[in-house]
Amino acid sequence: MIKEALQYLIGLGNTEIFTTDTGQEYASQPVHLIKKPTPDALVVRNLSGLVDYLIHNYDNQPPVLVHVASSTQVDVFSTFNTDYNRNHLLRAEALLPKIPFGQFTDTEQFNILLQSCFVTNEDRAAVLKVIGNIKEETVSAFSDDGVSQQVTAKTGVATVENVVVPNPVALKPFRTFVEIEQPESEFIFRMKSGPSAALFEADGGTWKLTAIARIKDYLRAALEDEVNSGKVTIIA
Repeated sequence: MIKEALQYLIGLGNTEIFTTDTGQEYASQPVHLIKKPTPDALVVRNLSGLVDYLIHNYDNQPPVLVHVASSTQVDVFSTFNTDYNRNHLLRAEALLPKIPFGQFTDTEQFNILLQSCFVTNEDRAAVLKVIGNIKEETVSAFSDDGVSQQVTAKTGVATVENVVVPNPVALKPFRTFVEIEQPESEFIFRMKSGPSAALFEADGGTWKLTAIARIKDYLRAALEDEVNSGKVTIIA
């Protein structure tokens, strides 16, 4: 039994190739490719870290490919190895606040959200003015034509008036890398009793394409020498 077992194990290492009458080739044993190892990607949280890595060529890599994969991710790859796999050298992932679009939030939290997670612009100021002056006991008495809303807001120490809620509003939330200008897009601003408010995205995701283009422009400017010398190729 021991002799037969040893012969079987030895036979496992002897793979024969034979050809049938149809010209097809077969192997007597399953054959598995031993793949060359590839590194785990180094993760950074901003575009500056990616630029520093490429300028200093820390890993002494040949020409690399920079792929702007989305509005929040950029990857750095080497060329193919003999297994037609790329080394994934580095990944930049934007570190962003969580903004609950499409969810109604009480006016105090909504106010804080607008001031902390959105870039200052004219429409943000208009929304903050409405939110900051709402009379809680009268918000339930609003008019709504399906597009614009009216709510009762304070206009002085003791007076109130109906105020039209701006709609749609053009805002700049922090949704991509902080090194680039945040894309402005339209939102549907709605209020309901509580009082509470919500923002609903209304641009069909066009802002993502704008962000990708701006990331590419930023990288091309920051890596101009490396791009011109052929050390770095940027695609988006």
